[in-house]
Amino acid sequence: MRAFKNNFQLHSLHLSAKLSKHMTTNETTANTTTDAQIEAMAAVGAQFGFVKSRRHPSAEPFIFGIKNKIEIFDLEKTGGALAKAVDFVKTLGSKNGMILFVGGKNEASQAVAAAAGSIGQPFVSGRFIGGTLTNFPEIRKRVEKMEDLLAQKEKGELSKYTKKERLLIDREIEKLKTFFSGITPMKRAPQAVFVVDAKREVTAVREAHRIGVPVIALCGTDNNLADVDFPIPANDSSKASIEFFLKKIAEAFEAGKKEIVK
Repeated sequence: MRAFKNNFQLHSLHLSAKLSKHMTTNETTANTTTDAQIEAMAAVGAQFGFVKSRRHPSAEPFIFGIKNKIEIFDLEKTGGALAKAVDFVKTLGSKNGMILFVGGKNEASQAVAAAAGSIGQPFVSGRFIGGTLTNFPEIRKRVEKMEDLLAQKEKGELSKYTKKERLLIDREIEKLKTFFSGITPMKRAPQAVFVVDAKREVTAVREAHRIGVPVIALCGTDNNLADVDFPIPANDSSKASIEFFLKKIAEAFEAGKKEIVK
């Protein structure tokens, strides 16, 4: 696999060299940037999909080829899709919008929490609870209950309960934190949802569409890209790849927010 990544990078650079002979200086610079991005994506294994038998038909236009039975994404097309998602997220940030990050799979949970936390946005890094978007008022009540219990505990107000009662309350707090701590900043419905693996997070995708919220998603070859407003076709099962794309989205949002200050 490592050898293939190196060959892929060399292929991209070779193609760039040939095309540069027929480009203006500005066009060459743009292409060099594209090549650098392709190399960066290749370095984190963003090109790897799944075996062909798992491929969803909508992913076919983004497939470059097959290596050792594993389908390989065309990273030039992935870069184009990423650029569209980044532009959208940057605009969202410039309008002081809110984006909900969702990714409960083991490879994504920590990265999702870290990326969302770095820009002060809500996230779900575990199981997405049905109704989080479509029945938000009820979900918000659960969040407020968690906040109230935590406040009481911090102030020592739970001491009035028996030891057994406090134990039960502590268990309830931990359960509430598991499901709702990440969406504490979400006082209203978000203006966009970013998910890692749209197939796995189908509930979040469906609920977002039901309330008219655009979906951005990192999609493996087994995802239905037609279900997503801004699909990013790339490896959605590697920690390095997931972290790479989450960072790009977080940076775009932060860049948009800085435009508000200007």
